[in-house]
Amino acid sequence: MDIDDVIIHSIGVNSIVSLLVVIFVLIVIFKGIKVVPQSNVFVVERFGKFTRTLYAGLNFIVPFLDRIAHRVSILERQLPEFRISVITRDNVEVRLESTVFYRVTDAASSVYRIQDINQALHTASESIIRSAAGKLELDELQSSRESMNDEIAHNLKEAAAVWGIDITRTEITDVIIDEQTKEAQRQQLNAERERRAVIARAEGEKRAIELSAEAKLYEAQREADAVKVKADADAYAIKVKAAADAEQTRVVAAAISDDGQPAIEFEIMKRQVTALSEVASADNAKTIILPTDVTGVLGALQVFAENIRK
Repeated sequence: MDIDDVIIHSIGVNSIVSLLVVIFVLIVIFKGIKVVPQSNVFVVERFGKFTRTLYAGLNFIVPFLDRIAHRVSILERQLPEFRISVITRDNVEVRLESTVFYRVTDAASSVYRIQDINQALHTASESIIRSAAGKLELDELQSSRESMNDEIAHNLKEAAAVWGIDITRTEITDVIIDEQTKEAQRQQLNAERERRAVIARAEGEKRAIELSAEAKLYEAQREADAVKVKADADAYAIKVKAAADAEQTRVVAAAISDDGQPAIEFEIMKRQVTALSEVASADNAKTIILPTDVTGVLGALQVFAENIRK
């Protein structure tokens, strides 16, 4: 082999070695650089043992020693809807349709502590839902779904924490009741409606009686007030008349004290004239017969008046 052949051979070997080195370097770079998507985390093992967790972005590992053992999604997930049979506190068997929402918070625990996350959550959910439903009666179960969902989520979150799982929420989507229970509910509902109607009618009648009694009481009070007002008016009239009579008596007494017998006779004759005028003005008076001494009374009254004026 001449020198040219040796040189060509040497160049070919160096090129192959360089090419192999470049390829090796590229493989090392490819093995050592890992880009993790935003919705995932990578679990890294070295010689079959967990080393660390790679989060979203650019990450570096030791080529040929480290490997990506698991790619775990951290997006929120939903268990398929499932139905379970439960017995309420009042011994009614119903079927609940439920689902669970969760997400992975610790990727290492989710792959090393549990093999099937969905099955584990399904089993734990059934037990917790049965326990929660057994504390409620059927009517409460249908009307208290929100509080029941909160209780289930709280208890299930504690159970799933060891698996690196966070329970975001649980939902009781439907309460399925058999036809016999539905018919019993209808009868109970009709009875309750009838009871409320009877109570409403009784309360209406009671209120009507109360209003009628109040109206009668008010009427009696008004009548009593009217009688009292009339009595007060009559008493006042009697008082005024008594005062007038007293004043008149006082004046007559004074006149009698001053003039003596003529004043007495004047008062007597005045009362006789007043009586005659009342008799004459009466409606049933047709014919009036006067005694003969009446004219004398009138004449004497006139003379007495003239004497008083003098």
